[in-house]
Amino acid sequence: MPKPIALPSSSKSLISLSRLLFPPSRGDAAPSVAEGLNSGIAGINRNDFEDLVALADSNHVLVRALDVALKSGSESLDNTRANWMRAALTEERARIKNATSFLHAICAAFEEEGLDVTVIKSLDHWPDLGSDLDLYTNADPANVAQLMKRRFQAQMATRSWGDRLACKWNFLLPGLPESVEIHMGRLGQTGEQIILAERLPGRARSVQVGEYTFRVPAASDRLMISTLQRMYRHFYFRLCDIVDTTELSEAGAIDYEDLRSSANASGIWEGVATYMAIVSDYMKQYRGIGLNLPSFVMDAARFGGDEVYFARGFLRVPILPQSARLYGTQLTGLLRKRELQSSARLGLLPWLATAAAVGQKITGSDKGIW
Repeated sequence: MPKPIALPSSSKSLISLSRLLFPPSRGDAAPSVAEGLNSGIAGINRNDFEDLVALADSNHVLVRALDVALKSGSESLDNTRANWMRAALTEERARIKNATSFLHAICAAFEEEGLDVTVIKSLDHWPDLGSDLDLYTNADPANVAQLMKRRFQAQMATRSWGDRLACKWNFLLPGLPESVEIHMGRLGQTGEQIILAERLPGRARSVQVGEYTFRVPAASDRLMISTLQRMYRHFYFRLCDIVDTTELSEAGAIDYEDLRSSANASGIWEGVATYMAIVSDYMKQYRGIGLNLPSFVMDAARFGGDEVYFARGFLRVPILPQSARLYGTQLTGLLRKRELQSSARLGLLPWLATAAAVGQKITGSDKGIW
């Protein structure tokens, strides 16, 4: 049995959110969601509620958490606290409605121009939505830039060193608070992922999201993109990663053989397996039951939830030595396959991270680097 994830006493908002999102499995002694609510947020004061909303927002679970709280706590919540929740939900749903209408218009414009486009990351959290809109296309960057400027009067944001390596561009659109981040031809923290990128559009599927239809990655590709983001770039989990992955698993949407094959081809199988193990351990800590993972996933995982800790609003994955070893395995795999260009790109990551850390220390910001 894995050790519990380390949570400091100051993380009561995280604990309250986790109890709402991951209620214990029902059993004779298992508390209900409503009972958990009584011990969590039914009597919350205004300041603590604002803290909880801020944490839920940054973890992309605001809609799901407050929906559960309102539905399960109908008898426990007084009118004042229920109204706080309804107001927060109304504001967030208005933001999401505006963002998805723009996202649909952008995707439609790509299709009208004969350009492929797949929505990555942003819609994984539905009915919540990410803090920016992420797309992937194989189209020529110049054509994409022209389309965004001509159709949406978009301005291109200044690109950092990391953006240039990753082959991604950010666009700012009038009337859209969120930036639109478009990955072109490559994926990964340094643009080292060519195979995953090339296969992505052909494996994508159509999904209905609200009143719109979008093309999104296949489940295996979606999990690999999440792994690249969490285990190889940012080194932290959001609660939405836990919720989203659990929903995929319990819906039977994950073909684990395909996931292993695809992740091996991209050189990140151990990272994917570790990502899945962390999700499972976090679920087990709160719900009492983890994910039903095949043994070959657990065998490939380098570590689990016992190495994760909560700090600065997120569940943190240690960089040294855990994530550094995953990076080393990925780089070694690329070198063995003689993917020299991708290896060279990935080899720049430690230098980029060091420059970002130095810039953060000197100026208080890593802007322009990471």
